[in-house]
Amino acid sequence: MPKKVYTGKVLSDKMNKTVVVGVARLYQHPVYKKTVKKLTKFKAHDEENRCKVGDLVSIIEARPLSKEKRWAVLEIIERA
Repeated sequence: MPKKVYTGKVLSDKMNKTVVVGVARLYQHPVYKKTVKKLTKFKAHDEENRCKVGDLVSIIEARPLSKEKRWAVLEIIERA
């Protein structure tokens, strides 16, 4: 099964070798039919601490690296 790949912005880089990435998705509200934006936060592994707040990054599914960390930074698409 292929691994999931998401694109999002780095919200926090305060942890060592970890970044918090916010992935926004649009969906339609089931009752009101309005398009709603939902932000999901993922903790991703950043081995060299290269990501900074505001960077646009691509993250990929990985094996569990800690209690909450299940993603790894694949590439930095755009610098802040």
